[in-house]
Amino acid sequence: MNERKFRHEYKYFITYSDYLALSSRLSAVAMHDTHTGGSGEYNIRSLYFDNLYDSALKDKINGVNNRGKFRIRCYNYDDSFVRLEKKSKINGLCNKISAPLTRGETERIINGDIAWMPESGRALVVELYSKMKAGLLKPKVIVEYTREPYVFRAGNVRITFDYNLRTGLKCTDLFDFAAPLVSTNAGEILVEIKYDEFLPDIIRDIAQINNRQCGAFSKYGACRMYG
Repeated sequence: MNERKFRHEYKYFITYSDYLALSSRLSAVAMHDTHTGGSGEYNIRSLYFDNLYDSALKDKINGVNNRGKFRIRCYNYDDSFVRLEKKSKINGLCNKISAPLTRGETERIINGDIAWMPESGRALVVELYSKMKAGLLKPKVIVEYTREPYVFRAGNVRITFDYNLRTGLKCTDLFDFAAPLVSTNAGEILVEIKYDEFLPDIIRDIAQINNRQCGAFSKYGACRMYG
């Protein structure tokens, strides 16, 4: 299981002209994430889980201080690299842990075949099993978008531009890449800034955008409006 410490995370929406200016300045001091290849971006597709009472969704809407949610994620429509993730937020700080899954295991989870999970040897898979059995957690919605990520070593800073957010209507098959999707925020670009103990001054200065306020936007919440 991949485990990370709690980090700071800030989000805000920008215009396309803001994006052009900000990405140009970032390119001078930060590097693209090595996973982007030559394009500078990649596609993210996630399947989010919630229970019968939509507790994860309601906790987000109500700003509950201690909350978490499960998702299964793949990149660039590649079913050979799949990750189960749990993202938590406590006192405004965020943490993410992950564990590998195969396509076959993912399909079994989606179809409700979960008896094998306690013997998987992966603590996060076992935790998801317990939530599905006792907490009635189940797949809820597909969330897909394009990401352009930058990294800055000092402070372990990661700045991402997310756009073209879309969701599958009533679809919970992570690998049905032909399923129709609907756009949820056409033309909007979400900036996320994540760092450890401190944000270097050079990044803080570059990331200043006039009249843009930090918010608590949730891609999962936005996509749940459609199903």
